[in-house]
Amino acid sequence: MRSMTGYGKGVAEGYERKATIEMKAVNHRALDLIIKLPRGLAFCEDILRKILSEYFFRGHLEVYCNYEDNRLNKEKIIFDKGLAMQFLELGKQLEEIGFANDITASQVLRMPDVLRTEEEADNDEIIASLIEKAAREACEKLVGMRKHEGEMLYKDISARFDNLEKIVKNIEKRAPGISVAYGEKLEERMKEALKDYSLDETRLYNEIAFFVDRSNIDEEIARLNGHIEHGRKIMAQEGSIGEALDFLAQELMREANTTGSKSNDLELTRYVLDAKNEIKKIKEQIQNVE
Repeated sequence: MRSMTGYGKGVAEGYERKATIEMKAVNHRALDLIIKLPRGLAFCEDILRKILSEYFFRGHLEVYCNYEDNRLNKEKIIFDKGLAMQFLELGKQLEEIGFANDITASQVLRMPDVLRTEEEADNDEIIASLIEKAAREACEKLVGMRKHEGEMLYKDISARFDNLEKIVKNIEKRAPGISVAYGEKLEERMKEALKDYSLDETRLYNEIAFFVDRSNIDEEIARLNGHIEHGRKIMAQEGSIGEALDFLAQELMREANTTGSKSNDLELTRYVLDAKNEIKKIKEQIQNVE
């Protein structure tokens, strides 16, 4: 079991370059990726999305990338030969009309735009390899943090399931006595109301049978126990289980509500309220499960 929150950072260096990837993750019903890249590195977005989808299934992830180009000789000198020849031709024309042609090579090189510096294009393959290495390191650290938090979630949710199971057992023990107590109270009230008149036992038993049928929660108890068992099996699985647990919690709450609606007993109602409280806490914790 893994949580959906955490932080991871990865750094990759090589070829006089450095890439740093940082990731922050919070809860989300699906995998929602926000990737922020420096200008010129947009081609790395697809690479990052593919890597992230290998590691994560759910959660809102914000990914920040920093890239440093630390090459010492990344600038080159550009010589504009055509422009230099124009300056040389101009000197010849001045010589033809009587001026001394004293133009030298060093003078031409100092002329505007004859020489200029230009940064060499970076190597996309090297950048991509560093980004991938840093991203995988960040993913591994984020997964590690999610697993650590997931272990705590597992313990808490397991304890909630144990508590819920105990409450359901109390409900199961209490349920049969309710119809007996109802029958005794009903008979006592009918005798008191009728006093000197004879009691119609057939009608009394029909009324009790109707109450028992209307308030029977055997199916709800069976489904609650089944859902608890199924929940434990889901928790033992690998991968993304948060959505399945969320659906299960909804079913647990539905059965608890149905049980409560059939309750005509104060003690049973208290058990149902306790059960709903545990289910609510389970649901809250499940929101953090990937």
